[in-house]
Amino acid sequence: MSGLTARRAASTVGLGVFMMLFGDFMFAVNDVMGKWLVATYSPGQVVLTRSIAALAVLLPFVLASGPRRLVQVERPRTQVFRVVLSSLEIIFFYTAAAYLPLADVMTFYLAGPIYVAAVSPFLLKEQVSLRQWLAIGVGFVGVLFVLRPTSGSLSWPALISIGGSLCYAMMIVQSRQLRATPDTTLVFWQVIGALILGLMSLPFGWVTPSLMDWVMLSALGVISMSAHMCINRSMKLAPAALIAPIQYTLLLWALLFGWLIFHDVPKLPMMIGAAIIIGAGLFIVERRKAPTEEVVQDLV
Repeated sequence: MSGLTARRAASTVGLGVFMMLFGDFMFAVNDVMGKWLVATYSPGQVVLTRSIAALAVLLPFVLASGPRRLVQVERPRTQVFRVVLSSLEIIFFYTAAAYLPLADVMTFYLAGPIYVAAVSPFLLKEQVSLRQWLAIGVGFVGVLFVLRPTSGSLSWPALISIGGSLCYAMMIVQSRQLRATPDTTLVFWQVIGALILGLMSLPFGWVTPSLMDWVMLSALGVISMSAHMCINRSMKLAPAALIAPIQYTLLLWALLFGWLIFHDVPKLPMMIGAAIIIGAGLFIVERRKAPTEEVVQDLV
């Protein structure tokens, strides 16, 4: 490889790393805005307006790729189940974020790769070594540290976070099962599912937003779709094994924003649990190249 070619390759990889960092940052901003808004508006209303804005951003890509491809999909039942899970996951996330610090919610979600590795031998027929099973067990210990399942500390928002992270993990598994389906098709039906769930929630606690809140609610969809685009592009520019661990910067942003904006001070059990989960997740991602791309692309 010539010096010029090597420099171009390094530049491309560097751009991929930057786009992953920027995409994760935008997801963190999206989470902060969502937590701020669910203090006034129901999670369903937030999801509804977010989905409308996301659909507006996505439509040009749908038209460019051909609308007919939206209905010509593989494994329709799996597609529907994935849409249901993705819609529930968004509702669970915003519901939990209304009551818990962002860092706590994000820590539960960062356990997703551990859940994926645990079920992949049964649903994806992928091999898991003994060392990987040990890492999975360690990761679950980290989840218990954050969850603190005692009679005095276990809360329903924490259980909702667990439910959301499990939905997210199963969505990743199904993304791998549907890897022949174009990304645009997967994201389109995911947005439509969230839109329908948001519409169903309209009779339960609609609050008319102010002009500024309308802007913030709409921005959620634009920011999240832009973040997805950055992350998808990063996957094409840099090796997945290199940029997948960057997703853990989401926890750093959650800690920083939680402290600066919501005055959340992280508790020691959460910090210990987060460190254990990240360590186990990094080990599993490093040893398991196959599901890495889906774990990164589907992170909310």
